[in-house]
Amino acid sequence: MELIRLENIWKSYERGGMEIPVLRGVSLTIQRGELVALVGASGSGKSTLMNILGCLDRPTSGHYWLDGREMSALPPDERATWRNTKIGFIFQNFNLLARTSALVNVRLPLDYSPSHPPDAEARERAGELLRLVGLADRMDHEPSQLSGGQQQRVAIARSLVSRPSLLLADEPTGNLDSRTAEEVLRLLQRLNEEEGLTVIIVTHDENVARHSKRIIRMKDGVVVDEGPPERAAAEPEAGGKSLAAEVSGVPVAARWYALKNALRIVRTALHALRRNVMRSALTCLGIVIGVAAVITMMEIGRGSSRSIEQAIASLGAGVFQVDNAHLTVGGVSLDKTGQVKLTIEDAAALRKDCSALKAVAPSVDCHGQLVYGDKNWMPGRILGTTPDYLVVRNWPVVEGAPFTRDDVRTAAAVCLIGQTIAKNLFGTVSPIGKELRLNNVGLRVLGILAKKGANVMGWDQDDFLLAPLTTIKYRVNGAATADAASALPAASSSSVNTLNTLYPEQQVQLYPASSASQAADTPQLTRFSDINDLWLSAGSPANVPRAIDQITSVLRDRHHIRPGAPDDFRVHNLTEFQQTFAETSHVMTNLLLVVALISLMVGGVGIMNIMLVSVTERTREIGIRMAVGATARDILRQFLTEAVVLCLAGGITGILLGRGASIAITLLLHWPTLLSVPAIVASVAVSCTVGIVFGYYPAWKAAHLDPIEALRYE
Repeated sequence: MELIRLENIWKSYERGGMEIPVLRGVSLTIQRGELVALVGASGSGKSTLMNILGCLDRPTSGHYWLDGREMSALPPDERATWRNTKIGFIFQNFNLLARTSALVNVRLPLDYSPSHPPDAEARERAGELLRLVGLADRMDHEPSQLSGGQQQRVAIARSLVSRPSLLLADEPTGNLDSRTAEEVLRLLQRLNEEEGLTVIIVTHDENVARHSKRIIRMKDGVVVDEGPPERAAAEPEAGGKSLAAEVSGVPVAARWYALKNALRIVRTALHALRRNVMRSALTCLGIVIGVAAVITMMEIGRGSSRSIEQAIASLGAGVFQVDNAHLTVGGVSLDKTGQVKLTIEDAAALRKDCSALKAVAPSVDCHGQLVYGDKNWMPGRILGTTPDYLVVRNWPVVEGAPFTRDDVRTAAAVCLIGQTIAKNLFGTVSPIGKELRLNNVGLRVLGILAKKGANVMGWDQDDFLLAPLTTIKYRVNGAATADAASALPAASSSSVNTLNTLYPEQQVQLYPASSASQAADTPQLTRFSDINDLWLSAGSPANVPRAIDQITSVLRDRHHIRPGAPDDFRVHNLTEFQQTFAETSHVMTNLLLVVALISLMVGGVGIMNIMLVSVTERTREIGIRMAVGATARDILRQFLTEAVVLCLAGGITGILLGRGASIAITLLLHWPTLLSVPAIVASVAVSCTVGIVFGYYPAWKAAHLDPIEALRYE
């Protein structure tokens, strides 16, 4: 029964615009189970014919049938499958993968087998064949650690591992001494005799040809003679275990095909990368730097945003500040001191009529120097207000107690101080109960405010003194000479000199009210109830829009502002201030991210460059893999996986480096940073994408190499 049939095979090569014929109408038939020697001098065309028989090359014209299938018109991937399942190669130069053990070299065809045997079975079968050829103690040795004869035996074991029906041996003894050559030829005879394996030996040595059962002689690209050898080859030694029994291993099982195929590709890619550790490390260096830059920049950006958010949040949730606005009257600009605009009564009206507000605190400003003993300090801010200010600012007292409404009503000489003042005036001594002086007015310290730190403008919020509004306005600032009781409402509406209510909630009369005649005889200055600011809290940012509408409506009505006229007050929405800073920080973070992504792109270009060099350097390896049955898709996947693995390794290393850089920046420079999980996930995704995008072309180029040209590459 015939295994091979050739009809009028022609093969020509084009060199320098000239067509050079190598095979000239070769026709022959080889039966199943034959041991044939293809003999001819160098240049006779025997190697080209062997490449066509092994589906490594295509004829220019003619037909080639292998096991009843016409092979000339098959697409490359199908030809690769036939090479893997039907044909075994023993190359003259061995064609073993460098820096790869003998066991891995032997099992290489099984990595591309359509049946995909389990990993354990593949190792077992490869080990059995190495023991068969006498290399049981050399399985873990690389080709550079083996002699020529041992390398040839590894090549023979590799050619048999997929149990082919045709074995092609190209000068199998060309690099061996006479004793080793005889052993190899005996082994080929055993394969032919005991298993019925069809063996074609390509040689120019007549002594080697005599070991065959039929000799086909070629000259100048044509078959000139064929027939039996003049002298029979030496018979193989009898006895010993049957080779068929040695080679037949565990039956191939195709389970978990997709997963095993993926794992096989990853394993092959990792093995290839391990062979060039330094080059692999340098290749992914660009990705490492790019990902580390992305992580570091994103975490610095997020840390800055969080710092700004916390600084603004320290002002309180949904906080407003209302102050007097500049007005232009008759073309003349009036400053804030031009008239009384905001008053304590405005605060009472807002508290009563604005349901969206949680707390309202009027305030007046003050400037002066603090003195305690022999120490003095100029605080950053002094404010007179009510207890509601602490609610608005969400500012607890960590030591001592806050002042009360009674303290405001009686203009008590008390105060609260920030931690900066406490540290500079009192040191390690508790200031609670101590008296300090402000503009020659003694103030007893009731408590210490919680630490706030710097605000968004960089001002120290802890350099702060807080006192009752009436104390600052009337005692410290000295707005009038009357005491706090004069701020109460008059006893009768018929009084000659009626005083304004400075603090609407107060109801207690501290001194007996003067009669109308007494009041007329002793007129007093009216204390103005004007204030500098109103501090308001909506409780949450969701209430902000409604609160602004209510504030505007109430104040315009109280100030008798006509429709269309400008407001004489300004509402500062600190929530918008926070959003503005957050948006600015977000823009800056994105700009930093773009710069970091550019470095990632540069790293991707570096990977593509190195992978292209790798394809050129490993051209022969690619040819070997194709010769043992690797399809173009297998080569594409392997090189693409190598690129992705490099990028992933660079990405993981970059993540660790970026996190380390962020921690170092926080520790050494005290810049705020914040872990960014999205940045880490994005870095891994970008690394994979870079590997696929920039690794595809080199992988595609490797996959489209011609097997025979790749094997000839030096």
